[in-house]
Amino acid sequence: MSEHEFHATLNNGLRMPLLGFGVFQTPPDQTRDAVAEALRVGYRLIDTAAAYGNEREVGQAIRASGLDRGEVFIETKVWISDFGYDQTLHAFDKSAAKLGVDTLDLFILHQALPTAFDKTVEAYRALETLLEDGKARSIGVSNFMPVHLARLMEHAGVVPAVNQVEVHPYFTQPDVQAADADRGILTQAWSPIGGITAYRDTGTGSVFEDPTITAIAAAHGKTPAQVMLRWHLQAGRSAIPKSVKAHRIAENFDVFDFALTADQTAAIDALDTGVRGGPEPEAVTLEAFGRDIPEA
Repeated sequence: MSEHEFHATLNNGLRMPLLGFGVFQTPPDQTRDAVAEALRVGYRLIDTAAAYGNEREVGQAIRASGLDRGEVFIETKVWISDFGYDQTLHAFDKSAAKLGVDTLDLFILHQALPTAFDKTVEAYRALETLLEDGKARSIGVSNFMPVHLARLMEHAGVVPAVNQVEVHPYFTQPDVQAADADRGILTQAWSPIGGITAYRDTGTGSVFEDPTITAIAAAHGKTPAQVMLRWHLQAGRSAIPKSVKAHRIAENFDVFDFALTADQTAAIDALDTGVRGGPEPEAVTLEAFGRDIPEA
């Protein structure tokens, strides 16, 4: 199957590539070259965020690629410091200006604010306005647990198109994926190949060295990373791996010429440890995680 067969139709009818390229923790001075290489290899979904501090360089790489704007699906995220109706409308202006675009393909709330959920609701209401005005072609959330989705939908008029959450073989969040599926929300995996490493402190070891995954990789003549990405795609999840190394960027895109068997996907599913690598969503507060997002 080719990369063209791995697209999702979001719940508002918008078509999106399932495999994208992420720039989390990529320094701004490396972002432009990394994104340029990703676009050269064939990625057409680029994920960034206001809190990453590299939206400007993402936009520069997209413009320098020579690709038409409509060929690249751009998604970015508004940070919790800019939650609130007017603040989030302004957050769009800041992100769009840095990216050098008028319209975002997907605009996402980066986290829920459980202790200030009214701000979360107001921020999402701003996303709905941006969607209605045509400034965002789709809207979504990130790191929302089922309880957060339920609370949001008590007030929202538009179901999020995407929920971007930590998913990899050692942390699969089946309850989140089920809650997303029940609402027609696409689950998008950040840290899709286990780049967040806190779970390794449990003695589980690196997912790249897991014997189940390495055996499957050997059977297909592929790398563990390629096996994990194929696992996401065959499950219908979006995945956004990251790298600044050209050979890794190309390797992570070379996942369309093989398929995992049902037994192999089940074996990977069974590796879940239930141990989260990223921050606990319920613990996210403005006091602990707030940061200023500059105008330029």
